[in-house]
Amino acid sequence: MSLSYRQPGVVLTDRRFTVPLDHDDPTGESIELYAREVVASDKAHQDLPWLVYLQGGPGFGANRFVGKQAWLGRALKEFRVLLLDQRGTGHSTPANRQTLPLRGGPAAQADYLARFRADAIVRDCEAIRPSVTGGAPWTVLGQSFGGFCAVHYLSTAPEGLRAVVITGGLPSLDAHADDVYRAAYPRIERKVAAHYARYPQDVERVRQIAEYVLHHEPVLPSGYRLTAEAFQSLGILLGGGEGSHRLHYLLEHAFVRTPQGTALSDAFQEEVQGLLSYAGHPLYALVHEAIYGQDERPTAWAAERVRAEFPQFDAAKTLAGDGPVLFTGESVHPWTFDCDPALRPLREPADLLAARTDWTRLYDPARLAANEVPVAAAVYHDDMYVDTAHALTTARAIRGLRTWVTDEFEHDGVRAGGPRVLDRLLALTRDEV
Repeated sequence: MSLSYRQPGVVLTDRRFTVPLDHDDPTGESIELYAREVVASDKAHQDLPWLVYLQGGPGFGANRFVGKQAWLGRALKEFRVLLLDQRGTGHSTPANRQTLPLRGGPAAQADYLARFRADAIVRDCEAIRPSVTGGAPWTVLGQSFGGFCAVHYLSTAPEGLRAVVITGGLPSLDAHADDVYRAAYPRIERKVAAHYARYPQDVERVRQIAEYVLHHEPVLPSGYRLTAEAFQSLGILLGGGEGSHRLHYLLEHAFVRTPQGTALSDAFQEEVQGLLSYAGHPLYALVHEAIYGQDERPTAWAAERVRAEFPQFDAAKTLAGDGPVLFTGESVHPWTFDCDPALRPLREPADLLAARTDWTRLYDPARLAANEVPVAAAVYHDDMYVDTAHALTTARAIRGLRTWVTDEFEHDGVRAGGPRVLDRLLALTRDEV
């Protein structure tokens, strides 16, 4: 039985659904999906169109809003909203180091995890849509990876869509993971340069921290092994609107004097382990490169291999000279699984996924070229997470898609810009702008 309850200005209802693990085998094993229905209190008994939200990631459950935060307030003016925990995330049959051993050994775990990409998520949406909307099409809001899912939706089941709104999530239709990271490292380098231009004092500060970490490899209180490469990956913050400032404030309290000499402060270690740990979203690490697999070529730890083409990111070599240490971000590496205690038991399944050669295509260029669903997408001018050139190429390939290219926001624009971003994109789907 569904449970309804209230927060300021909204009525919430917990919804649970059963779907096949493998939609090609509907009589086989099933998994549970969880979603939270949200409607404005003064519209709770109205017959409203539906908007389903697909969170970024992969590997994150839907936002846990309080009341009408961020974009939700704008959506609730006209929609009943479904905040879906995509399979394996949140309350939807979670996949992590505690649950995956129930599948069996590493090979069985890898086979299971291969079913957690955009294709399965979209088929989940179509499986639950009739019971949610009564069969009516719904509007999809896809943030980041949620936008990747939305483009797959347009490729395979456009009949289920009333409109599509994408924020920072137009994928390349044909790029291999190597191409994705080859485009990513120069973007990250630009973001790091901008950070050091804003906070020049951080250049020496980062060198000092990197030098300390390189020689001590401290183990954080959670058991996370902080290597120089792991420290550099804090650059993932630089893709958000406030990320540069957050990184600066983190760095400025890195060291403390102790009777044994200078050491990393407890406060720094506590914050760093919270930023680097995948305990709350292990699927991000496990299937992050798999979301780009579309042919018989393995992803084969693409971010790690491609990084070798950019020696300026090698902290040890940089420290041997006098240049600035570069951060990285938005990439997962084999050593990630060695550093993070939440991932260590999953290293072998991750290696097997990286070696997989039977990925199916996710996007249908011919169907997208004939698209009839209203689509609007926010493309951020120098998005650190999703390549702008790739995104604009895809925008041109989807018939009728309207873009809003802006440098007002970073990748988290739908959170930072909230109602204004969603309002503009909805207007674009209706030819009101």
